Amino acid sequence: MVRAWYMDEDLSVDQRKEHQLDPPMPVSLDELREKSGVLHWKLNADTYEEDGELEKIRNERGYSYTDVIEISKDKLPNYEEKIKTFFQEHLHSDEEIRFVLAGSGYFDVRDCHDKWIRIEVAKGDLLVLPAGIYHRFTLDEQNYIKAMRLFVGEPV
Repeated sequence: MVRAWYMDEDLSVDQRKEHQLDPPMPVSLDELREKSGVLHWKLNADTYEEDGELEKIRNERGYSYTDVIEISKDKLPNYEEKIKTFFQEHLHSDEEIRFVLAGSGYFDVRDCHDKWIRIEVAKGDLLVLPAGIYHRFTLDEQNYIKAMRLFVGEPV
């Protein structure tokens, strides 16, 4: 199950660490949706092609295009450069949709009060970041994630 929490902003510590506050301030899925608009589903990453759950969500939300990205030193060309790019705060005019097929990582999103919430994603998590939300991504200390990217229409 996805976990989320308000994070410290000490960037002198490795970005792949949890960055929990002391004491920790967890964020429930309901709070995450209310404060940031982020949506989450837990799917079976081993059976999604047969069980119809992902297909149902794709049809309901209009996700017509997918591709798969693997992020690791061995799989991603220009790995170090890409990792730095992913961790730069940015936003998109469309939703950002990711279904984790293997591995794990963190999406950081700004809440409605401009505070960072760290969202830990792992195998089976489907996450939808709303259009216009400031966010960034980093791997965790496992240094590997394989995720399906979903889009409304083909990405440009």
